[in-house]
Amino acid sequence: MRKFDAIIIGFGKGGKTLAGALAAAGKSAAVVEQSEQMYGGTCINKACIPTKSLVHSAALSAAEGGTFVEKAHRYQQAVEAKDLLTSMLRGKNYHKLADNPNITVIDGYGSFISPNRIAVESGDRREEIEAEQIFINTGARPFVPQIPGLKDSKYFYLSESLLDLKTLPRRMVIIGGGYIGMEFASMYANFGSQITVIQDGETFLPREDAEIARAVLDSLESRGVHILRSARTEQILDTDECAVITVSTGSGRLKLQADAILVATGRRPNVEGLNLDAAGVELTSRGAIKTDEHLRTTASNIWAMGDVAGGLQFTYISLDDYRIIKSQVLGDGSRTASNRGAVPYSVFLDPPFSRVGMTESEAREKGYDIRIAKLPASAIPKAQILQQPTGLLKAVIDEKTGRILGAHLFCEESYEMINIIKLAIDSGIPYTVLRDNIYTHPTMSEALNDLFHI
Repeated sequence: MRKFDAIIIGFGKGGKTLAGALAAAGKSAAVVEQSEQMYGGTCINKACIPTKSLVHSAALSAAEGGTFVEKAHRYQQAVEAKDLLTSMLRGKNYHKLADNPNITVIDGYGSFISPNRIAVESGDRREEIEAEQIFINTGARPFVPQIPGLKDSKYFYLSESLLDLKTLPRRMVIIGGGYIGMEFASMYANFGSQITVIQDGETFLPREDAEIARAVLDSLESRGVHILRSARTEQILDTDECAVITVSTGSGRLKLQADAILVATGRRPNVEGLNLDAAGVELTSRGAIKTDEHLRTTASNIWAMGDVAGGLQFTYISLDDYRIIKSQVLGDGSRTASNRGAVPYSVFLDPPFSRVGMTESEAREKGYDIRIAKLPASAIPKAQILQQPTGLLKAVIDEKTGRILGAHLFCEESYEMINIIKLAIDSGIPYTVLRDNIYTHPTMSEALNDLFHI
């Protein structure tokens, strides 16, 4: 039986980065990954990188226009380009670890035998390995609702499998009105598909500021995306030509035809088969691995990071989880999940939407006396240059201190701008600093001069 200083289950962002840090510190590390198609983690292979590659290609295709046949050809080329990109990154990530003399990459499915021992199985091969410290980085998987006929449909896709579809669907139905569903709706609308979104709730993007959500909805609908709210998918039946989806709404039942059905109803922590009971690792009520602020599980020598730990499902959170764990095992232990600061996020619509901090209603509910700053994207010169004047920028400011409580940017390049505001929030910088700062011109960032000129 091989013994290591550390075992990392999963080749995700946090795990692979931790393996490198442990190796640099002279420790031996085994990285267990069940699929050679997942070297580098979900972000590189099935999420952030491939989707953003297609988002970019979709925007270029929309600007070019043309017939559906021409759009379908460009779509196929975009998928091929995406595949080349992910393949390159997957190989680069594999060799970054496998070529390190202190790191051993082991292919197979890992499960606990005890708090210090892991069984790795791949086909007929089974091996047991042991380490004093074990780190779980197995990510999350899509949740599939129980809809009659769904799993048997040849037109059914998850976000991961849809990325490999080589033929552009004329008609796509998306079950789920959350962030993943909206990103795919925007992307495929730009490629030229007819999009219908089935959302069970009445409120569109209920966690977001109402004005911003309205602006996003108007933008999607202006590009032909049809969103059915307070709707429920009852049944799916395949025909030779398409899938027929029966949907119930407040006004009755209707039938939709689709060449592809995307199910985007959320993701769940990937814990099945790990045999966590054997290690004394407990789960939360939501099925994630229970951790403290140092990301230590209920077993003292085992940590969890990334999506499987139940936090925000972003690759940069997995990376920050690595920093927290590194602080525990190689540093002074000062970094924790409670002091990582405000967490920004972006939804890569067209234009993209980015947010950090509180909404207007959340700030009022918490008792803040607030000021609101708003700016239409059409007032930004760079937005006009980019021919993307759609959108709205909004910020929430504490009247008493002048500090920024939250920002909501629905505009081109918002995914870059939001990081500036995150730094201001974490540093306690008043809005006047961003208002009076010198920015290069013409840029989207200089819109902060006008947004905060309240």
